[in-house]
Amino acid sequence: MRVYKGSCLLFVFCLIILSNESQPQIVDRPNVLLIILDDFRPAINFGYGDEKAITPNIDQIVKNGYFFENAFAQQSLCAPSRNSMLTGRRPDTVRLYDFYSYWRQTSGNYTTLPQYFKQQGYRTHSVGKVFHPGASSNFTDDFPLSWSEPTYHPSTDEYSNAPVCINPEDGELKRNLLCPVLPEMQPLHTLPDIESTEEAKRFLQTVGTEPYFLAVGYRKPHIPFRIPIKYLDQHPVTKFKTLDLDYPPYGLPNVAWSSFFDVRNRDDFLQLNVSFPFGRVPDDFKLRIRQHYYAAVTYVDDLIGQLLKVVDQSRTIIALTSDHGWALGEHGEWAKYSNYDVAVRVPLVISAPALQVHAVRQKIENVVELLDLFPTLADLAGLPPLQACNVDRPHKPITCTEGKSLVPLLQSNSSVYDDRHEWIAYSQYPRPGVYPSIFPNSDEPKLKHIKIMGYSMRTYRFRYTAWIKFNPANFKRDWSTIYGEELYDHAIDPQENMNLIDRVPLNAIKDSLRMKLKEKFP
Repeated sequence: MRVYKGSCLLFVFCLIILSNESQPQIVDRPNVLLIILDDFRPAINFGYGDEKAITPNIDQIVKNGYFFENAFAQQSLCAPSRNSMLTGRRPDTVRLYDFYSYWRQTSGNYTTLPQYFKQQGYRTHSVGKVFHPGASSNFTDDFPLSWSEPTYHPSTDEYSNAPVCINPEDGELKRNLLCPVLPEMQPLHTLPDIESTEEAKRFLQTVGTEPYFLAVGYRKPHIPFRIPIKYLDQHPVTKFKTLDLDYPPYGLPNVAWSSFFDVRNRDDFLQLNVSFPFGRVPDDFKLRIRQHYYAAVTYVDDLIGQLLKVVDQSRTIIALTSDHGWALGEHGEWAKYSNYDVAVRVPLVISAPALQVHAVRQKIENVVELLDLFPTLADLAGLPPLQACNVDRPHKPITCTEGKSLVPLLQSNSSVYDDRHEWIAYSQYPRPGVYPSIFPNSDEPKLKHIKIMGYSMRTYRFRYTAWIKFNPANFKRDWSTIYGEELYDHAIDPQENMNLIDRVPLNAIKDSLRMKLKEKFP
Protein backbone atom coordinates (compact mmCIF):
# COMPACT_ATOMS: atom_id res chain seq x y z
CA MET A 1 0.00 0.00 0.00
CA ARG A 2 1.30 3.45 -0.81
CA VAL A 3 2.56 5.14 2.34
CA TYR A 4 1.56 8.70 3.14
CA LYS A 5 3.62 10.70 5.54
CA GLY A 6 1.80 12.71 8.18
CA SER A 7 0.47 15.63 6.21
CA CYS A 8 -1.54 18.52 7.56
CA LEU A 9 -3.46 21.52 6.46
CA LEU A 10 -1.44 23.93 8.55
CA PHE A 11 -0.57 25.80 5.38
CA VAL A 12 -4.29 26.31 4.75
CA PHE A 13 -5.43 27.31 8.22
CA CYS A 14 -2.38 29.40 9.02
CA LEU A 15 -2.92 31.54 5.96
CA ILE A 16 -0.82 34.62 5.70
CA ILE A 17 -3.09 37.52 4.95
CA LEU A 18 -2.23 41.14 4.49
CA SER A 19 -3.62 43.81 6.75
CA ASN A 20 -3.97 47.43 5.76
CA GLU A 21 -0.33 47.87 6.80
CA SER A 22 0.65 44.86 4.69
CA GLN A 23 1.79 43.03 7.82
CA PRO A 24 1.35 39.24 8.00
CA GLN A 25 -1.31 37.93 10.40
CA ILE A 26 -2.21 34.41 11.41
CA VAL A 27 -5.79 33.26 10.97
CA ASP A 28 -7.29 31.62 14.10
CA ARG A 29 -7.02 27.87 14.42
CA PRO A 30 -10.19 25.98 13.48
CA ASN A 31 -12.59 24.65 16.06
CA VAL A 32 -13.48 20.96 16.09
CA LEU A 33 -16.93 19.43 16.60
CA LEU A 34 -16.90 15.65 16.93
CA ILE A 35 -20.35 14.01 16.90
CA ILE A 36 -20.53 10.35 17.95
CA LEU A 37 -23.74 8.36 17.70
CA ASP A 38 -24.23 5.02 19.44
CA ASP A 39 -24.87 1.73 17.59
CA PHE A 40 -25.34 3.75 14.40
CA ARG A 41 -24.96 1.89 11.14
CA PRO A 42 -24.80 4.17 8.06
CA ALA A 43 -28.57 4.76 8.07
CA ILE A 44 -28.15 8.05 6.20
CA ASN A 45 -30.16 9.12 3.20
CA PHE A 46 -27.80 11.35 1.23
CA GLY A 47 -24.56 9.81 0.03
CA TYR A 48 -24.92 6.51 1.86
CA GLY A 49 -28.18 5.94 0.02
CA ASP A 50 -30.39 4.47 2.72
CA GLU A 51 -33.82 5.29 1.32
CA LYS A 52 -35.60 4.41 4.57
CA ALA A 53 -33.59 6.98 6.52
CA ILE A 54 -34.94 10.47 7.17
CA THR A 55 -31.81 12.41 8.06
CA PRO A 56 -31.95 15.93 6.56
CA ASN A 57 -29.44 17.42 9.00
CA ILE A 58 -26.83 14.68 8.74
CA ASP A 59 -27.43 14.82 4.98
CA GLN A 60 -26.35 18.45 5.06
CA ILE A 61 -23.08 17.59 6.81
CA VAL A 62 -22.45 15.00 4.10
CA LYS A 63 -23.21 17.53 1.36
CA ASN A 64 -20.76 19.99 2.89
CA GLY A 65 -17.89 17.53 3.17
CA TYR A 66 -16.63 14.06 2.35
CA PHE A 67 -17.91 10.68 3.45
CA PHE A 68 -16.14 7.35 3.69
CA GLU A 69 -18.14 4.49 2.23
CA ASN A 70 -16.02 1.79 3.86
CA ALA A 71 -15.12 2.89 7.40
CA PHE A 72 -14.86 0.24 10.11
CA ALA A 73 -14.64 0.09 13.90
CA GLN A 74 -12.00 -2.04 15.58
CA GLN A 75 -14.44 -3.85 17.90
CA SER A 76 -18.24 -3.84 17.87
CA LEU A 77 -18.66 -3.03 21.56
CA CYS A 78 -18.98 0.47 23.01
CA ALA A 79 -16.09 0.84 25.48
CA PRO A 80 -13.38 -1.00 23.48
CA SER A 81 -14.32 0.77 20.26
CA ARG A 82 -14.39 4.23 21.83
CA ASN A 83 -11.13 3.75 23.70
CA SER A 84 -9.49 2.47 20.53
CA MET A 85 -10.80 5.39 18.46
CA LEU A 86 -9.91 8.04 21.02
CA THR A 87 -6.41 6.70 21.72
CA GLY A 88 -5.67 5.81 18.11
CA ARG A 89 -4.61 2.31 19.14
CA ARG A 90 -6.02 -1.16 18.57
CA PRO A 91 -7.96 -3.09 21.23
CA ASP A 92 -5.02 -5.47 21.60
CA THR A 93 -2.82 -2.50 22.48
CA VAL A 94 -5.34 -0.87 24.83
CA ARG A 95 -6.07 -4.37 26.20
CA LEU A 96 -9.72 -3.60 26.71
CA TYR A 97 -12.35 -5.97 25.30
CA ASP A 98 -15.04 -5.38 27.93
CA PHE A 99 -15.95 -2.49 30.26
CA TYR A 100 -13.86 -3.13 33.34
CA SER A 101 -10.33 -1.69 33.02
CA TYR A 102 -8.70 1.70 32.44
CA TRP A 103 -5.97 1.74 29.84
CA ARG A 104 -3.69 4.16 31.73
CA GLN A 105 -3.51 1.67 34.60
CA THR A 106 -3.53 -1.65 32.75
CA SER A 107 -1.82 -0.99 29.43
CA GLY A 108 -0.10 2.37 29.02
CA ASN A 109 -0.43 6.10 29.64
CA TYR A 110 -1.58 6.79 26.09
CA THR A 111 -2.38 10.29 24.86
CA THR A 112 -5.96 10.63 23.65
CA LEU A 113 -7.43 12.64 20.78
CA PRO A 114 -8.97 15.34 23.02
CA GLN A 115 -5.88 15.34 25.25
CA TYR A 116 -3.68 16.08 22.23
CA PHE A 117 -5.83 19.06 21.29
CA LYS A 118 -5.82 20.23 24.92
CA GLN A 119 -2.03 20.09 24.97
CA GLN A 120 -2.02 22.33 21.89
CA GLY A 121 -4.05 25.05 23.62
CA TYR A 122 -7.59 23.96 22.80
CA ARG A 123 -10.42 24.07 25.30
CA THR A 124 -11.83 20.54 25.28
CA HIS A 125 -15.32 19.63 26.44
CA SER A 126 -17.19 16.32 26.47
CA VAL A 127 -20.98 16.12 26.38
CA GLY A 128 -22.88 12.86 26.81
CA LYS A 129 -21.42 9.49 25.87
CA VAL A 130 -18.01 10.08 24.30
CA PHE A 131 -15.83 7.77 26.34
CA HIS A 132 -17.92 4.94 27.75
CA PRO A 133 -18.75 6.01 31.32
CA GLY A 134 -17.47 3.85 34.15
CA ALA A 135 -14.32 1.86 34.88
CA SER A 136 -13.07 1.92 31.27
CA SER A 137 -12.59 5.71 31.51
CA ASN A 138 -11.64 5.81 35.23
CA PHE A 139 -15.17 6.86 36.26
CA THR A 140 -14.23 10.40 35.14
CA ASP A 141 -14.39 10.12 31.32
CA ASP A 142 -10.61 10.61 31.53
CA PHE A 143 -10.89 14.03 33.16
CA PRO A 144 -8.71 16.05 33.72
CA LEU A 145 -6.24 14.58 31.23
CA SER A 146 -8.53 14.66 28.20
CA TRP A 147 -10.94 17.46 29.10
CA SER A 148 -10.63 21.03 30.29
CA GLU A 149 -13.64 20.60 32.56
CA PRO A 150 -15.64 17.63 33.87
CA THR A 151 -17.74 15.76 31.33
CA TYR A 152 -21.40 16.67 31.15
CA HIS A 153 -23.70 13.70 31.63
CA PRO A 154 -27.47 14.21 31.39
CA SER A 155 -29.33 13.86 34.67
CA THR A 156 -31.82 11.56 32.93
CA ASP A 157 -29.13 8.99 32.08
CA GLU A 158 -30.02 7.07 35.22
CA TYR A 159 -33.42 6.21 33.74
CA SER A 160 -32.09 4.89 30.42
CA ASN A 161 -32.65 1.27 31.45
CA ALA A 162 -35.31 1.81 34.08
CA PRO A 163 -38.93 0.55 33.83
CA VAL A 164 -40.29 3.77 32.31
CA CYS A 165 -41.94 2.36 29.19
CA ILE A 166 -45.72 2.15 29.15
CA ASN A 167 -46.63 -1.38 28.16
CA PRO A 168 -49.35 -1.18 25.47
CA GLU A 169 -51.06 -4.38 26.69
CA ASP A 170 -51.67 -3.48 30.32
CA GLY A 171 -50.39 0.08 30.83
CA GLU A 172 -47.76 -1.03 33.34
CA LEU A 173 -44.24 0.42 33.36
CA LYS A 174 -41.73 -1.99 31.81
CA ARG A 175 -38.13 -2.28 30.64
CA ASN A 176 -39.12 -2.64 27.01
CA LEU A 177 -37.03 -2.67 23.85
CA LEU A 178 -39.66 -0.63 22.01
CA CYS A 179 -40.27 2.40 24.19
CA PRO A 180 -41.91 5.39 22.45
CA VAL A 181 -42.68 8.06 25.05
CA LEU A 182 -43.86 11.59 25.64
CA PRO A 183 -40.70 13.29 26.97
CA GLU A 184 -42.66 15.60 29.24
CA MET A 185 -44.18 12.54 30.94
CA GLN A 186 -40.78 10.90 31.57
CA PRO A 187 -38.73 11.29 34.77
CA LEU A 188 -37.40 14.87 34.94
CA HIS A 189 -39.65 15.65 31.94
CA THR A 190 -37.00 15.19 29.25
CA LEU A 191 -34.61 12.66 27.67
CA PRO A 192 -30.79 12.32 27.76
CA ASP A 193 -30.03 13.34 24.17
CA ILE A 194 -32.27 16.40 24.48
CA GLU A 195 -30.30 17.43 27.57
CA SER A 196 -26.98 16.82 25.82
CA THR A 197 -28.01 19.00 22.90
CA GLU A 198 -28.93 21.86 25.25
CA GLU A 199 -25.58 21.57 27.05
CA ALA A 200 -23.65 21.55 23.76
CA LYS A 201 -25.54 24.64 22.60
CA ARG A 202 -24.81 26.36 25.93
CA PHE A 203 -21.11 25.62 25.54
CA LEU A 204 -20.99 26.94 21.98
CA GLN A 205 -22.81 30.12 22.92
CA THR A 206 -20.46 30.87 25.83
CA VAL A 207 -17.07 29.51 24.75
CA GLY A 208 -15.77 32.85 23.51
CA THR A 209 -12.93 33.18 21.01
CA GLU A 210 -10.55 30.47 22.20
CA PRO A 211 -10.33 27.44 19.89
CA TYR A 212 -12.34 24.50 21.13
CA PHE A 213 -12.63 20.76 20.68
CA LEU A 214 -16.22 19.79 21.49
CA ALA A 215 -17.24 16.12 21.50
CA VAL A 216 -20.96 15.37 21.64
CA GLY A 217 -21.95 11.76 22.24
CA TYR A 218 -25.58 10.86 21.54
CA ARG A 219 -27.04 7.74 23.15
CA LYS A 220 -29.39 6.86 20.32
CA PRO A 221 -30.11 4.79 18.31
CA HIS A 222 -28.74 2.48 21.06
CA ILE A 223 -31.43 0.35 22.69
CA PRO A 224 -33.84 0.70 24.35
CA PHE A 225 -35.64 2.78 21.75
CA ARG A 226 -36.83 5.31 24.32
CA ILE A 227 -37.62 8.11 21.93
CA PRO A 228 -40.37 10.72 21.46
CA ILE A 229 -43.37 8.91 20.05
CA LYS A 230 -43.89 11.54 17.34
CA TYR A 231 -40.95 10.18 15.32
CA LEU A 232 -42.79 6.93 14.68
CA ASP A 233 -45.23 8.91 12.55
CA GLN A 234 -42.43 9.60 10.05
CA HIS A 235 -41.66 5.89 9.84
CA PRO A 236 -44.90 3.90 9.50
CA VAL A 237 -44.29 0.21 9.99
CA THR A 238 -45.75 -0.43 6.53
CA LYS A 239 -42.61 0.95 4.87
CA PHE A 240 -40.50 -1.87 6.32
CA LYS A 241 -40.37 -5.47 5.23
CA THR A 242 -38.73 -8.67 6.41
CA LEU A 243 -35.37 -9.51 4.91
CA ASP A 244 -35.01 -12.31 2.40
CA LEU A 245 -31.97 -13.67 4.25
CA ASP A 246 -32.55 -13.08 7.95
CA TYR A 247 -30.96 -16.31 9.16
CA PRO A 248 -27.38 -17.44 9.88
CA PRO A 249 -25.22 -17.57 6.75
CA TYR A 250 -24.37 -20.84 5.09
CA GLY A 251 -21.32 -22.35 6.74
CA LEU A 252 -21.34 -19.99 9.75
CA PRO A 253 -19.17 -21.35 12.58
CA ASN A 254 -21.10 -21.30 15.86
CA VAL A 255 -18.39 -19.21 17.50
CA ALA A 256 -19.24 -16.30 15.20
CA TRP A 257 -22.89 -16.08 16.28
CA SER A 258 -24.21 -13.20 18.36
CA SER A 259 -27.15 -14.15 20.58
CA PHE A 260 -28.23 -10.52 21.26
CA PHE A 261 -28.67 -10.92 25.02
CA ASP A 262 -29.32 -7.23 25.58
CA VAL A 263 -32.37 -7.45 23.31
CA ARG A 264 -33.53 -10.79 24.76
CA ASN A 265 -33.54 -9.35 28.29
CA ARG A 266 -36.13 -6.66 27.52
CA ASP A 267 -39.60 -7.25 28.93
CA ASP A 268 -41.47 -7.03 25.62
CA PHE A 269 -38.99 -9.36 23.90
CA LEU A 270 -39.20 -11.90 26.70
CA GLN A 271 -42.93 -12.23 25.99
CA LEU A 272 -42.09 -13.55 22.50
CA ASN A 273 -40.50 -16.71 23.96
CA VAL A 274 -37.74 -16.81 21.30
CA SER A 275 -35.60 -19.90 21.88
CA PHE A 276 -31.91 -19.52 22.70
CA PRO A 277 -29.64 -19.14 20.83
CA PHE A 278 -30.88 -19.53 17.25
CA GLY A 279 -34.63 -18.95 17.56
CA ARG A 280 -36.19 -16.59 15.02
CA VAL A 281 -37.95 -13.40 15.96
CA PRO A 282 -41.62 -13.13 14.84
CA ASP A 283 -42.02 -11.17 11.62
CA ASP A 284 -44.29 -8.47 13.03
CA PHE A 285 -41.82 -7.71 15.83
CA LYS A 286 -38.94 -7.57 13.35
CA LEU A 287 -40.74 -4.82 11.46
CA ARG A 288 -41.38 -2.86 14.62
CA ILE A 289 -37.70 -3.09 15.65
CA ARG A 290 -36.70 -1.64 12.28
CA GLN A 291 -39.35 1.04 12.57
CA HIS A 292 -38.16 2.12 16.00
CA TYR A 293 -34.48 2.07 14.98
CA TYR A 294 -35.07 4.41 12.06
CA ALA A 295 -37.32 6.62 14.18
CA ALA A 296 -34.50 6.85 16.74
CA VAL A 297 -32.10 7.92 13.98
CA THR A 298 -34.49 10.67 12.85
CA TYR A 299 -34.85 11.80 16.45
CA VAL A 300 -31.07 12.23 16.83
CA ASP A 301 -30.86 13.87 13.40
CA ASP A 302 -33.37 16.46 14.57
CA LEU A 303 -31.20 17.21 17.62
CA ILE A 304 -28.08 17.47 15.46
CA GLY A 305 -29.93 20.04 13.35
CA GLN A 306 -30.61 22.10 16.47
CA LEU A 307 -26.94 21.87 17.43
CA LEU A 308 -25.66 22.91 14.00
CA LYS A 309 -27.65 26.13 14.14
CA VAL A 310 -25.24 27.52 16.73
CA VAL A 311 -22.03 26.22 15.09
CA ASP A 312 -19.90 28.63 13.05
CA GLN A 313 -19.20 26.20 10.25
CA SER A 314 -16.94 28.68 8.47
CA ARG A 315 -14.26 28.03 11.08
CA THR A 316 -15.19 24.59 12.43
CA ILE A 317 -14.09 21.10 11.44
CA ILE A 318 -17.07 18.74 11.81
CA ALA A 319 -16.66 14.98 12.04
CA LEU A 320 -19.59 12.60 12.49
CA THR A 321 -19.29 8.91 13.17
CA SER A 322 -20.40 6.04 15.43
CA ASP A 323 -18.73 3.58 17.78
CA HIS A 324 -19.90 0.64 15.63
CA GLY A 325 -22.90 -0.60 13.66
CA TRP A 326 -25.95 -2.69 14.56
CA ALA A 327 -27.67 -5.60 12.81
CA LEU A 328 -31.34 -5.17 11.95
CA GLY A 329 -32.03 -8.82 11.27
CA GLU A 330 -29.15 -9.49 8.91
CA HIS A 331 -27.98 -13.07 9.54
CA GLY A 332 -30.85 -13.39 12.03
CA GLU A 333 -29.06 -11.10 14.49
CA TRP A 334 -30.35 -7.99 16.28
CA ALA A 335 -27.26 -6.45 17.79
CA LYS A 336 -23.56 -5.73 17.36
CA TYR A 337 -21.20 -8.29 19.00
CA SER A 338 -19.73 -9.72 15.79
CA ASN A 339 -17.23 -9.10 13.00
CA TYR A 340 -19.80 -8.75 10.23
CA ASP A 341 -19.91 -5.59 8.13
CA VAL A 342 -23.25 -4.59 9.66
CA ALA A 343 -21.66 -4.71 13.13
CA VAL A 344 -18.36 -2.92 12.45
CA ARG A 345 -19.16 -0.65 9.49
CA VAL A 346 -19.80 2.95 10.54
CA PRO A 347 -20.49 6.26 8.86
CA LEU A 348 -17.52 8.63 8.78
CA VAL A 349 -18.26 12.14 7.53
CA ILE A 350 -15.77 15.00 7.65
CA SER A 351 -16.14 18.62 6.62
CA ALA A 352 -13.62 21.39 7.17
CA PRO A 353 -13.32 25.03 6.09
CA ALA A 354 -10.03 24.28 4.36
CA LEU A 355 -11.40 21.42 2.28
CA GLN A 356 -12.68 22.24 -1.16
CA VAL A 357 -15.65 19.98 -1.81
CA HIS A 358 -15.85 18.34 -5.22
CA ALA A 359 -19.30 16.86 -5.69
CA VAL A 360 -18.10 14.00 -7.89
CA ARG A 361 -15.44 13.03 -5.35
CA GLN A 362 -17.33 13.30 -2.07
CA LYS A 363 -17.65 9.55 -1.70
CA ILE A 364 -14.34 7.94 -0.74
CA GLU A 365 -14.35 4.18 -1.26
CA ASN A 366 -11.00 3.30 0.32
CA VAL A 367 -11.28 0.99 3.31
CA VAL A 368 -10.44 2.98 6.44
CA GLU A 369 -10.61 2.55 10.22
CA LEU A 370 -11.87 4.55 13.19
CA LEU A 371 -8.23 4.49 14.32
CA ASP A 372 -7.57 6.96 11.52
CA LEU A 373 -9.74 9.69 13.00
CA PHE A 374 -7.18 10.86 15.58
CA PRO A 375 -4.32 11.61 13.14
CA THR A 376 -6.76 12.94 10.56
CA LEU A 377 -8.31 15.57 12.84
CA ALA A 378 -4.87 16.57 14.12
CA ASP A 379 -3.68 17.13 10.56
CA LEU A 380 -6.80 19.01 9.53
CA ALA A 381 -6.39 21.38 12.49
CA GLY A 382 -2.76 22.02 11.65
CA LEU A 383 -1.38 20.37 14.78
CA PRO A 384 2.00 18.62 14.73
CA PRO A 385 1.49 15.35 12.84
CA LEU A 386 1.38 12.18 14.94
CA GLN A 387 4.11 9.65 14.47
CA ALA A 388 3.25 6.05 13.80
CA CYS A 389 3.55 3.71 16.77
CA ASN A 390 6.34 1.16 16.66
CA VAL A 391 4.82 -1.94 15.08
CA ASP A 392 6.73 -4.25 17.43
CA ARG A 393 6.16 -2.09 20.53
CA PRO A 394 2.77 -0.41 20.18
CA HIS A 395 2.36 -0.35 23.99
CA LYS A 396 5.13 2.22 24.36
CA PRO A 397 3.57 5.21 26.20
CA ILE A 398 4.53 7.88 23.69
CA THR A 399 2.26 10.08 21.62
CA CYS A 400 1.69 7.98 18.51
CA THR A 401 -1.04 6.26 16.55
CA GLU A 402 -1.67 2.88 14.97
CA GLY A 403 -3.93 4.63 12.46
CA LYS A 404 -3.09 6.80 9.50
CA SER A 405 -4.07 10.29 8.43
CA LEU A 406 -6.83 10.37 5.81
CA VAL A 407 -5.96 13.89 4.71
CA PRO A 408 -4.35 12.61 1.46
CA LEU A 409 -7.75 11.14 0.54
CA LEU A 410 -9.57 14.33 1.50
CA GLN A 411 -7.20 16.39 -0.61
CA SER A 412 -8.51 14.68 -3.74
CA ASN A 413 -5.25 13.19 -4.88
CA SER A 414 -6.56 11.04 -7.73
CA SER A 415 -3.68 8.59 -7.47
CA VAL A 416 -4.87 7.60 -4.01
CA TYR A 417 -7.94 5.93 -5.47
CA ASP A 418 -5.86 3.72 -7.73
CA ASP A 419 -4.68 1.55 -4.82
CA ARG A 420 -7.94 1.26 -2.92
CA HIS A 421 -7.74 -2.53 -3.19
CA GLU A 422 -4.65 -2.42 -0.93
CA TRP A 423 -6.32 -0.63 1.99
CA ILE A 424 -7.33 -2.92 4.87
CA ALA A 425 -9.42 -2.51 8.04
CA TYR A 426 -8.92 -4.85 11.00
CA SER A 427 -11.49 -5.73 13.64
CA GLN A 428 -11.73 -8.29 16.41
CA TYR A 429 -14.23 -9.82 18.79
CA PRO A 430 -13.76 -12.08 21.84
CA ARG A 431 -15.69 -15.19 22.83
CA PRO A 432 -15.62 -17.38 25.96
CA GLY A 433 -16.20 -20.57 24.00
CA VAL A 434 -17.11 -22.10 20.66
CA TYR A 435 -20.86 -22.14 21.29
CA PRO A 436 -23.18 -19.29 22.39
CA SER A 437 -23.64 -19.27 26.14
CA ILE A 438 -25.60 -17.36 28.77
CA PHE A 439 -22.82 -17.66 31.34
CA PRO A 440 -20.23 -16.65 30.55
CA ASN A 441 -22.02 -14.13 28.36
CA SER A 442 -20.77 -14.93 24.86
CA ASP A 443 -21.80 -11.50 23.57
CA GLU A 444 -20.01 -9.48 26.26
CA PRO A 445 -17.45 -11.79 27.91
CA LYS A 446 -15.33 -10.40 30.72
CA LEU A 447 -11.57 -10.52 30.15
CA LYS A 448 -11.06 -13.51 32.45
CA HIS A 449 -13.60 -15.56 30.47
CA ILE A 450 -12.15 -14.90 27.00
CA LYS A 451 -10.75 -18.03 25.42
CA ILE A 452 -11.11 -17.19 21.72
CA MET A 453 -10.45 -14.05 19.69
CA GLY A 454 -11.97 -13.57 16.28
CA TYR A 455 -9.57 -11.50 14.17
CA SER A 456 -11.08 -10.08 11.01
CA MET A 457 -9.74 -8.18 8.02
CA ARG A 458 -11.77 -6.31 5.44
CA THR A 459 -10.24 -5.50 2.07
CA TYR A 460 -12.05 -3.72 -0.73
CA ARG A 461 -13.39 -7.07 -1.94
CA PHE A 462 -13.08 -9.69 0.81
CA ARG A 463 -13.73 -10.20 4.51
CA TYR A 464 -11.70 -12.94 6.15
CA THR A 465 -12.08 -13.87 9.84
CA ALA A 466 -10.19 -16.42 11.92
CA TRP A 467 -11.35 -17.43 15.41
CA ILE A 468 -8.18 -18.46 17.25
CA LYS A 469 -7.11 -19.50 20.74
CA PHE A 470 -6.41 -16.56 23.06
CA ASN A 471 -4.96 -16.39 26.56
CA PRO A 472 -6.44 -13.50 28.60
CA ALA A 473 -3.78 -13.77 31.32
CA ASN A 474 -0.89 -12.81 29.02
CA PHE A 475 -2.79 -11.63 25.90
CA LYS A 476 -1.07 -14.27 23.77
CA ARG A 477 -2.51 -15.57 20.51
CA ASP A 478 -2.22 -19.19 19.41
CA TRP A 479 -2.64 -19.60 15.65
CA SER A 480 -2.11 -23.35 15.93
CA THR A 481 -5.70 -23.65 17.19
CA ILE A 482 -8.33 -22.19 14.87
CA TYR A 483 -11.94 -22.74 15.97
CA GLY A 484 -13.58 -21.37 12.84
CA GLU A 485 -12.95 -19.34 9.70
CA GLU A 486 -15.08 -17.12 7.48
CA LEU A 487 -14.56 -15.79 3.97
CA TYR A 488 -17.01 -13.47 2.20
CA ASP A 489 -16.65 -12.09 -1.31
CA HIS A 490 -18.25 -8.65 -1.52
CA ALA A 491 -18.14 -8.72 -5.31
CA ILE A 492 -20.92 -11.32 -5.34
CA ASP A 493 -22.17 -11.27 -1.72
CA PRO A 494 -22.14 -7.75 -0.24
CA GLN A 495 -24.43 -8.83 2.62
CA GLU A 496 -22.01 -11.56 3.75
CA ASN A 497 -24.59 -14.32 3.56
CA MET A 498 -22.39 -17.10 2.15
CA ASN A 499 -19.25 -18.30 3.90
CA LEU A 500 -16.88 -19.45 1.16
CA ILE A 501 -14.16 -20.79 3.42
CA ASP A 502 -14.58 -24.38 2.19
CA ARG A 503 -14.48 -23.55 -1.54
CA VAL A 504 -11.37 -25.23 -2.93
CA PRO A 505 -10.90 -22.78 -5.85
CA LEU A 506 -10.53 -19.98 -3.26
CA ASN A 507 -7.83 -21.72 -1.19
CA ALA A 508 -5.07 -19.48 -2.53
CA ILE A 509 -7.04 -16.35 -1.60
CA LYS A 510 -7.87 -17.78 1.83
CA ASP A 511 -4.22 -18.66 2.50
CA SER A 512 -3.04 -15.22 1.39
CA LEU A 513 -5.53 -13.40 3.61
CA ARG A 514 -4.78 -15.67 6.56
CA MET A 515 -1.07 -14.96 6.17
CA LYS A 516 -1.69 -11.19 6.15
CA LEU A 517 -3.94 -11.39 9.20
CA LYS A 518 -1.40 -13.55 11.05
CA GLU A 519 1.35 -11.04 10.22
CA LYS A 520 -0.80 -8.24 11.64
CA PHE A 521 -1.64 -10.20 14.81
CA PRO A 522 1.27 -12.63 15.25
